[in-house]
Amino acid sequence: MPSEPLLARSKAGKDKGNLYLVLERTEGTVLLTDGKGRKLSKPKRKNRKHVEFLPGSVMETLSGKLREPRIDADIRRALAAARVLCSEAENDQGGT
Repeated sequence: MPSEPLLARSKAGKDKGNLYLVLERTEGTVLLTDGKGRKLSKPKRKNRKHVEFLPGSVMETLSGKLREPRIDADIRRALAAARVLCSEAENDQGGT
C-alpha cells in the first residue's frame, strides 16, 4: 500500500475513464481497486503508463472517507465523492 492513498483514472482499456484507489505501485504496474467490480480481494493489475494519478488535493478532501482497515464499501463511497469533485473541477475549467 502506498504511504498515502492515491487515486488514479484509467487512460486506456475497456475501463477507460474509471476511477480507482491505488493499492500498490511497482516500477511498471499498479494494483487498483474500485470496491465494486474490482474488490480488495482481487485488485486489477494495470500498466502504469495506462493510468493517470489524480492530484493530492482530491485525496485530502476524501481522507475522512478512507479509514483503516479499508473495506470495499468505504472505497466505493470515497470514489463516488471523488467523481463529484473531479466533475466539478472539470466544469470549472470549462471541460465537458
